[in-house]
Amino acid sequence: MASQTALPSVARPVSLAHVVLKTPPEKFDAMRAYYKTFLDAEPAFENPYLCFLRYDEEHHRIGIVALPGTTPKPPGAAGLAHVAFTFATLKDLLLAYQQRKAHGILPSWCVNHGVTTSIYYTDPDGNEIETQVDNFDTPAEADKFLTSEEFAINPIGTDFDVEDLICRLESGVPETELKTRVEIGPRMVF
Repeated sequence: MASQTALPSVARPVSLAHVVLKTPPEKFDAMRAYYKTFLDAEPAFENPYLCFLRYDEEHHRIGIVALPGTTPKPPGAAGLAHVAFTFATLKDLLLAYQQRKAHGILPSWCVNHGVTTSIYYTDPDGNEIETQVDNFDTPAEADKFLTSEEFAINPIGTDFDVEDLICRLESGVPETELKTRVEIGPRMVF
């Protein structure tokens, strides 16, 4: 029997730095404009085929590159499902929704996953973007929910009406109450 030697663990990064999206040249301007508006981002660098955008202290968070020969991703293809951006409060998440709506950017799905309250969007190339707020104050509380019976039964979440959520927040319902997932029973991906 061969002996099993433990391999050393790999050093962990300190953060996720950026995401780069490739797009067909004919969609480059639309993608660049979309992400500038979506994130209220400013260009760190741009030319006719490359754009680096930032919205915080990082030199760039989103890269967009126009590559000749790039084709749309076939439906059902394996790959990245979505990129997520976190907001500090539910109020901030809903304000960003309202601001995007004013620009004609509407969500494709609103769902309370339990650990997050999330609003999803789809960019001009069909990439999904999640905007979210954490529903728990500590990682330990989130971990407790992720190992709960409720999450095992429904790891997807419960859809919600974003306009109703805004009305309830504006009427004085506390964020903690609004971020508590309504349990609907079993719900699976397939």
